[in-house]
Amino acid sequence: MWRCVGVVAVLMLIAGCETTHEDLIAKGYPPAFADGFDDGCSSGRQAAGAITGEFRKNVPRYLKDKQYAEGWSDGFRQCQAMRESEDREDYRSHHWDERERAWQQQKDQGAARAFRSQ
Repeated sequence: MWRCVGVVAVLMLIAGCETTHEDLIAKGYPPAFADGFDDGCSSGRQAAGAITGEFRKNVPRYLKDKQYAEGWSDGFRQCQAMRESEDREDYRSHHWDERERAWQQQKDQGAARAFRSQ
């Protein structure tokens, strides 16, 4: 029973998802801008070090189509910044976890020494 509920919930989530391209079109952006944003976003993630990102840029279209060029530039900057921010947060989270463990270990060792000396 619970398995069926889980499957239905996952299917509902998947059906409700839309791509960034579709979202931009729904918000009134021109298709050329949305195309450029998708390509720029993928390129921005790749430039920030994402393994799954790939550099995509339709250079002839970029040079001729102002909306595509604006979309590409916006997508590149936003997705590169977002990926770099995620990387910084992951590093910070991991770094602080290590410091927390080291502090806890020092605190426990100090308490153990205090109890032994009594």
